[in-house]
Amino acid sequence: MTTSKPSHSGMRVTEVEEFLRNPPDGFSVEVLCSGCRVHSDPENSLVLVDDFDSCRGKTVFQKSLGRKVKMQNLWEYTSMRKSLLSKRIYLLMSACEGNRSLSDKKAANEARVLKQFVVSIDGNDPIIKWQMERGLDRTISSVWGESYSVDIDLNEPLERWAAKNIHIITDKRMKVQPVWRDASFTLKYYSDALFDFPHWFGFSRRKFNVSISYSSSFMSIVT
Repeated sequence: MTTSKPSHSGMRVTEVEEFLRNPPDGFSVEVLCSGCRVHSDPENSLVLVDDFDSCRGKTVFQKSLGRKVKMQNLWEYTSMRKSLLSKRIYLLMSACEGNRSLSDKKAANEARVLKQFVVSIDGNDPIIKWQMERGLDRTISSVWGESYSVDIDLNEPLERWAAKNIHIITDKRMKVQPVWRDASFTLKYYSDALFDFPHWFGFSRRKFNVSISYSSSFMSIVT
């Protein structure tokens, strides 16, 4: 397998093993008996990575808020919004071998994981910042003060990046396109409304996509 790193500041895609071996500025890796602990600088980075198993054992990002972030009041929402629009955001995503004739979610859940990546996006990038501001504003204006959840989806830029930069050959010598698992993160806001019917019945769930440009890199995976 050969790899070369993406260099565009808007989005970076790094293999988990490479990230742990050579962490970027602001990160350090502490080796433990059971795995490793990743330390980060919360002033400059927003880490949204759940605990996971890697080749080093259980991997924990010490300052991570997790992929699903819960907010209980306006102060927590304002703080999270400020972080999203000013810091580099780090997520864990998996490239899987799947059947694209199935629905995306079902295909990702049933697919075999080929490689895990740490994907980061620059929330302070003008284009990304504008898209997230617009998506968050539209979400708030559409839920009328009740509890809600919003998914910020990165599938589209990852699929475009993978189509040009990941070459997967199966044991049958067939080229396949990866299906992405966990290519989004979720914000959940809980209001103090006494009867929060829209949220209870799932009517206050929202979603918006973020489109990101990137520079060329290449990876070949033989399965």
